[in-house]
Amino acid sequence: MKAAINNSLLKQLPEGRDVDIYDTRLIGFALRVRKSGRHSYRVNYGRGKWATIGRLSDIKPAEAREQAQKILGDAVKGIDVGAARKQARASTLRDYLANIYGPWVKTHRKSGAATLSRLEACFDTDLGGKRLHEITPWLVEKWRSRRVKKGRAPATINRDITTLKASLNKAVEWGIIEANPIAKVKPAKLDRKGIVRYLSDDEEKRLREALAARDAKARIERENANHWRAKRGYPTMPVFERYSDHLTPMVLLALNTGMRRGELFALKWSNVDLERGALAIQGDGAKSGQTRHIPLNSEALDVLKHCPQNHTLVLPGKGGAKLTTIKKSWGALVESAKVENFRFHDLRHTFASKLVMRGVDLNTVRELLGHGDLTMTLRYAHLAPEHKAAAVEKLRQVEV
Repeated sequence: MKAAINNSLLKQLPEGRDVDIYDTRLIGFALRVRKSGRHSYRVNYGRGKWATIGRLSDIKPAEAREQAQKILGDAVKGIDVGAARKQARASTLRDYLANIYGPWVKTHRKSGAATLSRLEACFDTDLGGKRLHEITPWLVEKWRSRRVKKGRAPATINRDITTLKASLNKAVEWGIIEANPIAKVKPAKLDRKGIVRYLSDDEEKRLREALAARDAKARIERENANHWRAKRGYPTMPVFERYSDHLTPMVLLALNTGMRRGELFALKWSNVDLERGALAIQGDGAKSGQTRHIPLNSEALDVLKHCPQNHTLVLPGKGGAKLTTIKKSWGALVESAKVENFRFHDLRHTFASKLVMRGVDLNTVRELLGHGDLTMTLRYAHLAPEHKAAAVEKLRQVEV
């Protein structure tokens, strides 16, 4: 049977019999209809050579046709897709990650290298030797139980399982396996709101004082070192001006803009407009992948005006290189300020929490933080209790 394989055709598929429908637009592309209900897209890429693209329920006709075109193009180049897929099916998760998914994710995802490392570190011992179709929900649940016993946080475990699912979804898309074997594995239920850790006024004061003391100490040490070098005829080092390094401006910008640590690491002068008092977070450097614009208040603007502009990055490491961590300096800072149980990311929570407590509406906070929807922003809603108080106040009976 011949017909154009499209959405209209799917609404009138023959029932109760097996039939192969050959596309009239692309020679070799076909839809295998089975009375069992397991319909699938296929492509004939050579004499007697067929490749299954995917199930009807998992892929749209236009996407299936695109994959068929690619397979036919590879066949013209001498690539035997069927043989490649058989080899891939026989490979273990370890091989799949190293040779198939790994190269793809590192090329097409900005955090691809980190994703691959996470998968290998989390699953190699328990699942690395299993073939893809041998990975079952039960094996993943056993893995989850072991991780829980080791003290891993439920949110971390959920994130790891989601990452594994995504890698296997690609294997389905590429025709290596017919279906994701762990598609039905559910994440552990989490308290999405939780307790938001943010700086109290006293803690913020201590943190700012510790930053100032740190810069002052570095400035004195540099002056003493230069005095010693000058007496001996050695060239002196540049004198520190307001900031001794990147830490103080980074912390102050986080408090005043809500920028993530990675966004601060990647911030370039080309994305800062001091005249208009705004900066842009480019989509390729944002967690959401979407560009957003942040207005600068007077303190943030003052901080940036006192940062040297001799490198591409606003807050570079040594020699202008991009920073990868501030763990050591940050740890020493919070210890000096006597601020306990506080991560750098909590500066972002502080920014959002104080906006809400000052009456800024949640949607504006969402836009400033770069959240895709209000789900994540709602964790700060409890900090504006007047709205809930006004709601329950309506229950009071009107006195006669």
